Amino acid sequence: MRTGRLLFVCGISFVLAAGLLAGCAGLRKTEIPQLPANLPSSYELGAVPFYPQDAYQCGPATLAMALTWSGLPITPEELKDQVYTPSRKGSLQMAMVGATRRHGRIAYEIEGPHAMFQEIAAGRPVVVLQNLGLSWLPVWHYAVVIGYDLGEEDVFLHSGETKRKVMSYYVFEKTWARSKYWGLLVLEPNQIPVLASENDYLSAVLGLEKARHYKEAVIGYQTALTRWPESLTARMGLGKSYYSSGDLKGAESAFREATERHPLSGPAYNNLAHVLLKQGRKQEALTAVQRAIELGGPMSAVYKETLQEIQSEMP
Repeated sequence: MRTGRLLFVCGISFVLAAGLLAGCAGLRKTEIPQLPANLPSSYELGAVPFYPQDAYQCGPATLAMALTWSGLPITPEELKDQVYTPSRKGSLQMAMVGATRRHGRIAYEIEGPHAMFQEIAAGRPVVVLQNLGLSWLPVWHYAVVIGYDLGEEDVFLHSGETKRKVMSYYVFEKTWARSKYWGLLVLEPNQIPVLASENDYLSAVLGLEKARHYKEAVIGYQTALTRWPESLTARMGLGKSYYSSGDLKGAESAFREATERHPLSGPAYNNLAHVLLKQGRKQEALTAVQRAIELGGPMSAVYKETLQEIQSEMP
């Protein structure tokens, strides 16, 4: 999963931007990508709120729209200090991702029109980063894609001061491509993107864990297991999130199931031993860590430390 580190400004004159876009007229027209046959020819999300953008504030405005749509009512002003850097007059992609996680939502980055159309059809708005200028005179701008019409070749956006802005797919694709098709989904922890990969989704859930939203991370890992039931990473993350939230029974259950489904995983046995010890079940903990030591591997030193900890508490 990629997170950009470039600076994005949202306050340069849109009159200038419109003039620069006219320079696209001589370029080869971009075709809409081949999409699944069952995808609606047109789809629009009517429930996405709109917040007009103040100068340089497209980051807070678009993120407020996405968070409010996800069920967390919030204003751009409340997000300003979290995503906007006054000295740079812009918002970084990594700040947008970080703020999403701090509010207990999954920040999942997508890339490209193929994914965008399918997410919109699944009922999810997409925050996109566009360059409305040119490579040598960039006009960086965040907007929220809320719909499309394949027949008319149009995309609908909440953008700047305009609610439901209609933009031709040709122009939209050109301006979006300049950010390498950076797009962001703001999701509840029980939602999975249409084209999610296991690694990228679990990385997004890990972001919730790092933001100390452990209960939301638990839901995220449980959701991941509905699509990837054999994922050891998801089960380990589930156990760790339960443990961090203070739910030792939940952690024990997650780690025990990890050992049952992945009997050659030393870390699963080690973590199970640790949780059992925390519950005062020293003999069971000893049995679990001994199995981890038998399995060996690159974390053998950690298993031995766990063994020493258990033995130090035994009579």
